Amino acid sequence: MTRPLTTSLNILVIGAGIGGLSTALAFQQQGHRVTVVERVATIRPVGAAISLWPNGVKVMHQLGLGETIEGLSGEMTQMRYLTQTGQTLTDFSLAPLFGDVGQRVCPIARAALQQTLLDAVGTEHIQFGRRCIGYTVTQHGVAAHFDDGESLNADLLVVAEGTHSKLRSKLVGHPVERQYVGYVNWNVRVPADEALAPLSHWDQYVGDAKRVSFMPMGSGGNEEGAQEFYCFFDVPLPAGTTNDPDHYRDELREHFAGWAEPVQALIERFDPARMARVEIYDIPPLDSLTAPRVALLGDAAHGMAPDLGQGGCQAMEDAWVLSQALARALEENTDTSAAIDSALAQYDRARVDRVGEIVQRARKRAAMIHGHDATHTQAWYDELKNEDGQAIIDGLKTTVTGGPLG
Repeated sequence: MTRPLTTSLNILVIGAGIGGLSTALAFQQQGHRVTVVERVATIRPVGAAISLWPNGVKVMHQLGLGETIEGLSGEMTQMRYLTQTGQTLTDFSLAPLFGDVGQRVCPIARAALQQTLLDAVGTEHIQFGRRCIGYTVTQHGVAAHFDDGESLNADLLVVAEGTHSKLRSKLVGHPVERQYVGYVNWNVRVPADEALAPLSHWDQYVGDAKRVSFMPMGSGGNEEGAQEFYCFFDVPLPAGTTNDPDHYRDELREHFAGWAEPVQALIERFDPARMARVEIYDIPPLDSLTAPRVALLGDAAHGMAPDLGQGGCQAMEDAWVLSQALARALEENTDTSAAIDSALAQYDRARVDRVGEIVQRARKRAAMIHGHDATHTQAWYDELKNEDGQAIIDGLKTTVTGGPLG
């Protein structure tokens, strides 16, 4: 954990998602006074689970939560791609990746991850049910304004309110529109069962520009302690198609007719009440993630397609980089305002290119997987037939080692 600082700042974080809570915890551990404001009255994590790759898990270890996260997550040691009818395309161990980077992957229930962060930050530091509608830079800091007519003053404002951020456009100085990536994702947790997939495998069925995934995500701290799979279905569809839980099963039966038996079993077993159906959007890479006294962080800064599994991990990296930049700046500057300016400049330099490149790679991979160009998608299927795992591991390793903790 980080050594507490002698200078204690008043820091306001907008958003109690993964990025906002990671940031709050990092600053708390440095001795800063942190308030988190969340627009919803009750936290309901979006999505069944999240794959925390080693770069994200390393941040959690730095914040003192690594062992807890590892205990709640699944043991995923093998990766396999299969055709839609169940023939294996490639099957390989992830051990070389974990050995090279010094950390395993931790697929975990979003609810378990968010609760772990909430417990660490402390709900007494979080104000729920308040929407931030704007902010003003003042002579001595920044004032955030809320829909109840009140304002809160801070030395530093962190905007971590998610991909639908209302403050993002103000910070960057121009409207930022979300972009549809071209497919719909249904995701759900189901009891782990060898009839669906080996309990230590990440199995992905691919074909016709569609995908079905089975990922071991541990128990997530559920009451029964039972192991679960994080499962999702991807289908390229136009934006704006009907989203009706009563029809999820029939939709997926139609989209995946004739696919392998584990896929059919999953369609019949999942609970529609536990499933989310999400149109996948991203935002274009931004030229800057900062403004005077304000930092943009997490999905608000770089909402991305989930095809690299890096959305949560990049939010955690943001939190760590910003907190460390402020720690360095306060050691180097006796003037608080100059220290904050320096920290924001360091954060911008460290993160803009990193997250912009990952947003672009995720969009490119989404296009390849989901048939934007049928010849490219077919070429990927053909490559998988000859893949021994090394190229995939090399790509994963590049993403992980490009982070602030190596």
